[in-house]
Amino acid sequence: MIKSKNQYINREISWLSFNARVLQESADTKVPLIERLRFLGIFSNNLDEFFKVRYATVKRIVDAGKTGKSVLGGEKAKDLLEEITKIVIKQQTKSLKILGDIEKELESENIFIINEKEVSKSQAAFIKTYFMEKVSPRLMTIVLNDLREFPLLKDTAAYLAVKMVLTSLDGAEEVPENKYALIEIPKDIDRFVVLPKEGDKNYIIILDDLIRYSLRHIFNMFTYESISAHMIKITRDAELDIDNDLSKSFIEKISSSVEHRKISDPVRFVYDKRIAKDTLSFLMEKMGIEETDSIIPGGIYHNRRDYMKFPSLGRKDLMYDKITPLLVKDFNFEGSILEQIAEKDHLQYTPYHTFSYITKFLREAALDPQVRTIKLTVYRLASNSQVVSSLINAVKNGKQVTVQIELQARFDEQANIQYAELLQAEGVKLIFGVPGLKVHSKICLIEREENEKLKRYGFISTGNFNESTAKIYTDYTLFTAHSSILKELNKVFDFFETTYKINKYKHLIVSPHYTKNAFKALIDQEIENAKAGKEAYIKLKMNSLTSYKMVDKLYEASNAGVKIQLIIRGVCCLIPGVKGMSENIEAISVVDKFLEHTRLFVFGNNGNPKVYISSADWMTRNLDFRVEVGCPIYDEDIKKELLDTFDISWNDNLKARIFSEKQDNAYRKNDAPELRSQFELYNYYKNKLSK
Repeated sequence: MIKSKNQYINREISWLSFNARVLQESADTKVPLIERLRFLGIFSNNLDEFFKVRYATVKRIVDAGKTGKSVLGGEKAKDLLEEITKIVIKQQTKSLKILGDIEKELESENIFIINEKEVSKSQAAFIKTYFMEKVSPRLMTIVLNDLREFPLLKDTAAYLAVKMVLTSLDGAEEVPENKYALIEIPKDIDRFVVLPKEGDKNYIIILDDLIRYSLRHIFNMFTYESISAHMIKITRDAELDIDNDLSKSFIEKISSSVEHRKISDPVRFVYDKRIAKDTLSFLMEKMGIEETDSIIPGGIYHNRRDYMKFPSLGRKDLMYDKITPLLVKDFNFEGSILEQIAEKDHLQYTPYHTFSYITKFLREAALDPQVRTIKLTVYRLASNSQVVSSLINAVKNGKQVTVQIELQARFDEQANIQYAELLQAEGVKLIFGVPGLKVHSKICLIEREENEKLKRYGFISTGNFNESTAKIYTDYTLFTAHSSILKELNKVFDFFETTYKINKYKHLIVSPHYTKNAFKALIDQEIENAKAGKEAYIKLKMNSLTSYKMVDKLYEASNAGVKIQLIIRGVCCLIPGVKGMSENIEAISVVDKFLEHTRLFVFGNNGNPKVYISSADWMTRNLDFRVEVGCPIYDEDIKKELLDTFDISWNDNLKARIFSEKQDNAYRKNDAPELRSQFELYNYYKNKLSK
């Protein structure tokens, strides 16, 4: 096999390339203006999480004195940290330019974002009142000079670093020292303060600038010649270090570990590049910022993730049109959901379809006198979850409800702990995962007594049972009464309670014991078909492809002549289109209005395609260290529907970017009629309803 200069794209570098695609959306003038600002917020939020997790992991390798080449695609960890910082600085610079361009375009729409130096007299009165009533009571302000210990800065909280040059007293020989202080930007106040409208003009001041404008009110006990305030932010290592204290419950251990994040090591320090050198030196020395930390000079404002909540100002013309989620054809809310599932399988594809089928399924199960048990896995839930309400309702109606809740769902640990305590208090039987594994599967199973026998119904999904994210995440959910599939789904729930027993499966593809080998076997079949001159192809759609073993297997298939199409939203360590290595592989990424979250796996099988949906990406963690469930699609109509949805996404020539070794995120361009897959998918399902 001929290899390119590198056989793989480094995972971290590929992730930064994905985030660059998000940044492309904020720069795209065809995207509505306020949506562009929100993409800028997503870009910033993604970057925060990247430093908390991925950068922190690589930094741990460096701190341990290791190179990490075997797990980092051949790169040394220390070199990788430097490369990441360079890329991020470049991306941050680009994002600031994009922000400036957007602000100019907002002004042409009579929306003005003003700073503290542009406040008019009429606005000053409003700001003074707003500050005294809303902001001042919530401010945490700390004068630093005389403190024995530097205060612990919160992870990704934004702070204004204040420098006061004090006035010398008449006749005093000594020049007074500068006073330094920190002001924490309150998180419970909107970052964008909408000022009174003047005629047709809308005015907004960012909370940071409103506080800068009010510095004289905060520090009126000091006499100073000048005062300035510049933004700083640190990002801390967010990996959970779980202790082995046998006297603690699992909830206590996770709670303790989440609490420890507050004092974990900093991995990134971002500052306003206009800050005075003496102020910067003072802060870095006091905070113990090290060379291996990523030190990034930035713009005036940090925590630009807040742009995700930029006010709409009633300007619907500057935002995406909201779509009305559709019904699934021949799957009605009027009759019994369970009776309809008993007749045939149904596929829900959010956000094109309404999420309500899941809540309707659970509510019906909660009230149906013949339903005996409900079993469900939980990874991430909405803040006011209808799913949880339905489960509690089921308990009150005498059902036996079992919930496997994953307390280690990253950044949702605290929310899941609270839900666990609520469910436990209401009588739900809880299972807290499997030692050494995260439970990432998205499955539900109910048992209903029919004709003195138990009949099973259930659903298997690619995404979380979260009605909030279902409005913006694309996910498949299969509703089925297929007895063999559901018998095996029950085995998965049994495994949660009897982890020493490894079950066998004929239908489901289950991690950690079978997923990798099952997919390898499916690839091997395509290789055999190609060598025998039969039709051989593979179509894969997932969030990330990082497992080097699976990448190597796809390279092997490519060399055997198997045609492979990949739609990977995020990280892709595979390099497509390299002669002698991957010349039969094409790969694209679609980044658009919705977040592509579906996992779909299609194997040609000599003209009789085998089709699977799954909760698992092809990442080492999903294949080897998580409980994941993949499900075959046996219904021919649904199989065709899934193949159609793949092809629609594959034919996108407006929002599809091509993966290549250059990592340049080039848009796919061709002579075919313009096709924007997410919009076309909505039309596809709308048309199905009219047939």
